[in-house]
Amino acid sequence: MSIPFFPPDLFDGDLLLEVVREVGLAPDQRFILGSRTARFEEVLRDGLGVADAVACGSGTSALTLVLHAMGVGPGDEVIVPAYGCAPLASAPSTLGATPVFADVDPWTMVVDPAEVDKLVTERTKVIMPAHVFSVMADMPALRRIATEAGVRLLEDSAVGQGGVLAGRAAGTWGDAGVFSFVQVKTFGMPGEGGMVVTGDPALAREVRMLRNHGQDGVHRFRHHRIGHNSRFDEVMAAFQLRRFATLPDRLERRARIGEYYTSRFADLAARGVLAPPPGRDGRCFYVYSLLADRRDALRDHLTAHGIGSHVYYQAPLPRQPAFAGHAQPGRDWPAAASAARRQLAIPIHPHLTDAQVEHIADEVCRFAATSGAHG
Repeated sequence: MSIPFFPPDLFDGDLLLEVVREVGLAPDQRFILGSRTARFEEVLRDGLGVADAVACGSGTSALTLVLHAMGVGPGDEVIVPAYGCAPLASAPSTLGATPVFADVDPWTMVVDPAEVDKLVTERTKVIMPAHVFSVMADMPALRRIATEAGVRLLEDSAVGQGGVLAGRAAGTWGDAGVFSFVQVKTFGMPGEGGMVVTGDPALAREVRMLRNHGQDGVHRFRHHRIGHNSRFDEVMAAFQLRRFATLPDRLERRARIGEYYTSRFADLAARGVLAPPPGRDGRCFYVYSLLADRRDALRDHLTAHGIGSHVYYQAPLPRQPAFAGHAQPGRDWPAAASAARRQLAIPIHPHLTDAQVEHIADEVCRFAATSGAHG
């Protein structure tokens, strides 16, 4: 039995060919920012109950566009997690702002609100938490901190689509939220793309202009702002619209696999393998990540038994060469460093069979049961 971490059959190739033909032969010959993109925006806007949704070229550019629309620039600080994907630091950096790194919770790996609170200064412009793997950040606490400090809250929900915390959907807790549709995300597609969702119509209008070179969509070649090229693809919009109705079923399958794993791994912490917290509230089941004291040995064990796995973020962001200049001297991020040493993701995609899921769980438990798992 061979189980790849990234499945080779994520998408229906026939469906992709159908939508390429549909868009390519349409009379208007509109391949970006056309009627399908507008409809896709409407579907997500109405489904989330937000004021607007703005489709962008990628999740990374969506973060940058929102920060730009919020007026972030040189001299400003944006508080971001010390552990996570590079765009958390690169988005503010490209605008001339300073990413300020907050340590994360040692179990969930999402940013620690207490650490964020300590880092707020008069230069703080935005707090930008991110949901990580299968756990949403503590958005109620972060919303309170942002409100009390009088700063904006940008929710990086790139991995969180479909997650719900305290009855409120991922992406809707902040002044704006961002989704990513890159291939491996829960609503991934065979291309790049992202979405900004917000309850602030004025902010949405700014993002909508900035994504298309600062044009307002009414007067072509009239540029109101210095903008970006972050336009959404009509083929991808048509593809996502065709698949949207089945997203809940795919999310449910991921959630059930995650619940099964967590039940099987509940007693492994004493043996050096820690599962994510149980339950569904505040979960998103994008990636199921274990924390293993002997991470590399566990990865080798799974590989030997035909199971793919994946190590994310092998160093905290302030320890990456690109962002080391923003790391405050004398500061440390011990929980982020621990996560970078111990994190290992196992397959959770909805194409897994029950037998494959059981095989994966069996091998994780078998590894933990060996004497070597104690270190």
